Amino acid sequence: MRTEPAITTVVFDYGGVLTTPGRTAVESWARAEGIRSESFSAVLREWVGRNAPDDTPIHLLETGELSLAEFDGMLAERLLRVDGRRVVAEGLLARLFSFMEPDEEMMRLVTALRDSGTRTGLLSNSWGNSYPWQRLGPLFDQAIVSGEVGLRKPDPRIYHLALRRLDTPPERTLFVDDVRANIAAAEEIGMHTILHQDAKRTRTRLTELIPDLDAPDPQE
Repeated sequence: MRTEPAITTVVFDYGGVLTTPGRTAVESWARAEGIRSESFSAVLREWVGRNAPDDTPIHLLETGELSLAEFDGMLAERLLRVDGRRVVAEGLLARLFSFMEPDEEMMRLVTALRDSGTRTGLLSNSWGNSYPWQRLGPLFDQAIVSGEVGLRKPDPRIYHLALRRLDTPPERTLFVDDVRANIAAAEEIGMHTILHQDAKRTRTRLTELIPDLDAPDPQE
């Protein structure tokens, strides 16, 4: 009976996987800004939805072709406040990302992988946000950020770039992301995948795929 090759490398998305879920952060930000959430949802559908063209402001921001200041201005123009006042453009996304905290259970899971000898990578579509590299740096062998390389998920080229930098074949690599389109693209090139929903379920699936992993069990 043919056996699958062992997984030796695990690659993680950042926002929504190693942090507060994106939806939770957006909801907190919208309340704090007084933004009508349906106006932000409409922008997301148009700029990053399934039928969105390749050159939307979000796509250009993620590949580094649009500056954060320019994007903040474009987004602010499209958002509506509950009180009818204009949304303040300056620092708009920075204020959103202030509500995105590290998921400590996931951080411990990455640490457990490192301690077990598994190689780890970070593969993130950046919205011009800063990353806590002082904390993240020691956890990953390689970090690929879309705005720095001019490519974005789910473009298969960014997955191949990550595999080259990590010096790992797709069949020995596991990718963890919370976006189905990104997961599907990784599967297309032969990577194992986990669609992240929460730390507990991701840990359970990881221990099934990597039996030697001694990972802490997230609290209920």
